[in-house]
Amino acid sequence: MSTESDRVIVADLDGPRLTEFTSLLPFPLDPFQRRACRALEDGHGVLVCAPTGAGKTVVGEFAVHLALSSGAKCFYTTPIKALSNQKFAELTARYGRGHVGLLTGDQSINSDAPIVVMTTEVLRNMLYAESPALRGLSHVVMDEVHYLADRFRGAVWEEVILHLPEDVRLVSLSATVSNAEEFGAWMETVRGNTAVVVDETRPVPLWQHILVGRRLFDLFDVDANAGASGPVIDKTLVRYVKEKVNAERMGAWEAPRGRGRSGRGGGGRPGRPESRPIPRPEVIKLLDEEGLLPAITFVFSRAGCDSAVDQCLRSGLRLTTDEQAVQIGEVIERHTAEIPRGDLEVLGFWEWRDALERGLAAHHAGMLPVFRHTVEELFVRGLVRAVFATETLALGINMPARTVVLERLVKFNGETHANLSPGEYTQLTGRAGRRGIDVEGHAVVLWQSGVEPTEVAGLATTRTFPLRSSFRPSYNMAINLVERMGVDASRALLERSFAQYQADASVVGLVRGIERGAATRNELLTKLGGADSPYVEYTELRARLKERERELERQGRTDRRNDAVTSLVSLRRGDVISIPSGRRSGLAVVLETDANSVDPRPLVLTEDKWAGRVSSADFPTPVSALGSMRLPRHVDHRTARTRRDLASALRSTGITPPGRGRRVRSSAADDRELSTLRRAVRSHPCHTWPDREHLARLAEKYSRVERETDAMRQKVAATTNSLARTFDRILALLSERGYVEHVDGEVRVTERGSKLTRLYSESDLLVAECLAEGVWRGLGPAELASVVSAVVFESRQEGESMAQGPTGNIRHALARTLSTWHDLRADEIRLKLPPTREPDTGFMIAVYKWARKESLEDVLFAAGQHGRALSGGDFVRWCRQVIDLLDQIRTAAPDTEVSSAASKAISAIRRGVVAVDAA
Repeated sequence: MSTESDRVIVADLDGPRLTEFTSLLPFPLDPFQRRACRALEDGHGVLVCAPTGAGKTVVGEFAVHLALSSGAKCFYTTPIKALSNQKFAELTARYGRGHVGLLTGDQSINSDAPIVVMTTEVLRNMLYAESPALRGLSHVVMDEVHYLADRFRGAVWEEVILHLPEDVRLVSLSATVSNAEEFGAWMETVRGNTAVVVDETRPVPLWQHILVGRRLFDLFDVDANAGASGPVIDKTLVRYVKEKVNAERMGAWEAPRGRGRSGRGGGGRPGRPESRPIPRPEVIKLLDEEGLLPAITFVFSRAGCDSAVDQCLRSGLRLTTDEQAVQIGEVIERHTAEIPRGDLEVLGFWEWRDALERGLAAHHAGMLPVFRHTVEELFVRGLVRAVFATETLALGINMPARTVVLERLVKFNGETHANLSPGEYTQLTGRAGRRGIDVEGHAVVLWQSGVEPTEVAGLATTRTFPLRSSFRPSYNMAINLVERMGVDASRALLERSFAQYQADASVVGLVRGIERGAATRNELLTKLGGADSPYVEYTELRARLKERERELERQGRTDRRNDAVTSLVSLRRGDVISIPSGRRSGLAVVLETDANSVDPRPLVLTEDKWAGRVSSADFPTPVSALGSMRLPRHVDHRTARTRRDLASALRSTGITPPGRGRRVRSSAADDRELSTLRRAVRSHPCHTWPDREHLARLAEKYSRVERETDAMRQKVAATTNSLARTFDRILALLSERGYVEHVDGEVRVTERGSKLTRLYSESDLLVAECLAEGVWRGLGPAELASVVSAVVFESRQEGESMAQGPTGNIRHALARTLSTWHDLRADEIRLKLPPTREPDTGFMIAVYKWARKESLEDVLFAAGQHGRALSGGDFVRWCRQVIDLLDQIRTAAPDTEVSSAASKAISAIRRGVVAVDAA
């Protein structure tokens, strides 16, 4: 199905530029591509929504052609550096190196070229800096624009859309979303005429399957679907799964005879339950026999991807010929020639190479970038035929397959294990089917206990993937807005964001709800006898009584929390305390105190050898020291031996946890207002009415409707101008800390604030505070890199990550950085702003050693010794992020000493594997 916006009238005939462009293509344009290109040549912006592999980028390439043919510039933006590199290579092959540049933060190649490929963040930074490179810009292509829903980076896309000059034509390319018209309508309000072109037709048809044991079933019954209003699940599959589940319950399984109408492959082993999928090597063999390779198997775990490749290697599986193995070796040599041989040994090069030469590979963010790019090239060339990947592979990399396999329908989303959404399922399976190569693509779900065919069918057929804005003002955004356009214009711009546009649209539904609530309330009021009825007065008395009881309960909880906070602040190092409940209940010794008066989190070690920070939430009543024990001067709680020895010493103190404490007397017992309300309710005439309970039920419903209506009114008030209010709170904090000042009724950015405009880190204000207060002054290059890594690094592992710095300077600077963070966090809580993430010291030692020119082997070994094992890919990625922040610090530091140290640190880190194939 294909649709097009009614707001923009598009020409029926190709213009001269489009005719010229299509003559250069080796294939004809699809109808949606032609409509989008015509709109672009007519001077409109375009939003193109189409499935993965449909050819959206052709529209972006036409924008490049238009810019070149008119002597103007075109910027082509992508969400990730790997995509930028890929598009840079494609455009260079077409237009030549002299016409194409690349800007990714790591690399700057021919940045003055008429065509420049860049990450979206680079363009955002150029807009805020009012870069002269923007002169002559006629077109901007935003590939993968649906990234604006990303909760961590999505705001950047909206910033670019809102800040681009009005005369720049914007080409937005998106995956299929169900609210394309809403997104397009917003684009038209902020960018002017915008044609919305939606195409939901996959260029290669996709067949859905479920692999149950060794039998491959079609998910849908093609014959039955022909006359049905919706997809019909294959009955043979449903019956087979049902029999398998029943056999599992009985503890035995005997496969039905025969292959079944839609099943492929042999039956299960008689007398043996098979609730788990067959081994991975057998899945690949089965797909190979069915002609379904090359395949991408999504595993959702880095370790799972590596383990899958190991299993295939141990099984002796080989998917390549000797001639192909030689070609693979040549590609490997070309990509890895610059990496020192010693580093290759550390990175498991030979095992990786062996797998590639057999046609097998893993693909995940833990791999060295050069390894990932080698896999991508080999897979696209058809030399690697089975890849086990995490979901990051689905995010834009041009790496299609004939078949996509999903091992599970559950993945970890960073916080918890959650079921795949229809949008995620569609994005993953969208990789199946290579245009111009495959007649059809295939999606295969591996069946196991708990997987229902109806669940898979729901994921495969649902077409509601709305695009939701994640736009929120940050400190850097706010300071840049104020510097460029002042406070009033900044508020107006925030009100034009897609986030506010969607929020305002939601108000319409809330207003309708308020009107319905008011009508229901009036109806119930009539049944209660009208507004003057004594029972209405009685109802209000009961409601006030209940509210007072709740209020006192809340007050009691607050008082208990405040008492717990005060007691936590008063703890001393070495105090032995008792954690009353939960998984960590029992004795604990305080290793580090915390004087934060808002949310103290002292570091403790329990008798069960767990080390971590506790908070007031762990103590329903104030905590007090039961005794104390002597601790060594330096306690490295991250090492198992230290935890074991300290826990043993704690148990040997003879201190025992106290029994259950006395119940705290409720404040309600002494509350005069509560007593008065209770007497008023009991003495009211309606309290003795015979139909009191019937009326009470009506009154309860009346009160509930009243509460719900009030809640909707409050939501409307909170939603309207919500971003502007957040912006005002940010300005209040920036004003308190000297980043903006009020002069003659205007808000102006101070010199301190101008430094913040150049800091785009997630912890932008914390970095600015540390620079302004001289927290990092006096550090050498390696020391500065070490401390700076704490505001960049985010551990993938649970638990504490408070490493001791390798030098006294680092330990002192880290302590001051943490103190600065505590103060900032307290202000953010007070002003109801999202708190800045706590610094994480898990990468300090690794980057310090690397900046001091130590070998990769020694660096990775040291990281593992200190409890933070790093893969080669993670090490390179975090080094590059540290380099990125150091580069910002180099330009934003108020003194030359820190700026010089940052420059030297960048040079020290950018070597070896970190410098190779920067992407």
